[in-house]
Amino acid sequence: MDFEGRVVKSTGSWYIVRTPGGNVVDCRLKGKFRMHDLKNTNPVVVGDLVTVTAVSDTEWIISKIHPRNNYIIRKATKSSKTLHILASNVDQAVVVASICNPRTPPGFLDRFLVTAEAYNIPGIVIFNKTDLYTEEDYDNLEYFRLVYNQAGYKVLTASALEGKGMDEIAAILSGKITLMAGNSGVGKSALINRLEPGLNIKTQEISDYNSKGKHTTTFAQMHSLSFGGYIIDSPGIKEFGLIDFKKEEVGLYFPEMKKILEKCQFYNCTHSHEPGCAVKIAVENGLIAHTRYTSYLNIIDDKELETYN
Repeated sequence: MDFEGRVVKSTGSWYIVRTPGGNVVDCRLKGKFRMHDLKNTNPVVVGDLVTVTAVSDTEWIISKIHPRNNYIIRKATKSSKTLHILASNVDQAVVVASICNPRTPPGFLDRFLVTAEAYNIPGIVIFNKTDLYTEEDYDNLEYFRLVYNQAGYKVLTASALEGKGMDEIAAILSGKITLMAGNSGVGKSALINRLEPGLNIKTQEISDYNSKGKHTTTFAQMHSLSFGGYIIDSPGIKEFGLIDFKKEEVGLYFPEMKKILEKCQFYNCTHSHEPGCAVKIAVENGLIAHTRYTSYLNIIDDKELETYN
């Protein structure tokens, strides 16, 4: 007997698939898929639509992986050429960040958003832990809110501890399949627990010694939301390395740059050193944020993000 379903949890060796009727079954992966793409560390990911086949009364295998509408992808490790898919077939991607404890580097945010843009997935930024912010942190928050709003992104603020911002977040998640990601320790799991208390996702305190996060989510997992929709909780990410991006295309994935690229003097402008560059002029005039432009230069120079975990 075969049926189609959606992968809702992946442990790397076993997969949980939800049937259209809402039941779940534990599955193994049919052997041949393991060699299908040597560059990919995880051939089946949360969000995948699959065909499941019964090989006995108690054993099921994934026999077919259906084509993906989209996915969020990153380098498996800092220096690796292999790739790791965080999730597939999503309606939107939320990156959770914090101004402090731990600080989310702008480069991390921008690489995540660039990847979402590349696969036509709407990106949303949530700054969590506002209960910990100092006056200086709030000044920085307003700066980044303006930066990402001007770039075309929705920016929300929240405190999972105090329950602030939950109604607004629930409203944007309702009825959609959402990937939620972030660097370790920003309170992503705590946010999800606030939104859906019955899930009881494990959380962990930040180290007082180095104010850096620790992984609390071990495997990606899709959760049903009582107010409608699904959220995919992914493991905390130390760094977000891009893969398979061409230098000359990166500017297309910065919305505020994309709007003015045709004004550059040279059609193949890299926006780094050429004269008559509309992007550089916009940066000088304050129309494109220096932090976003720095992220762009780091990406095209293939600089690795510092490890913050």
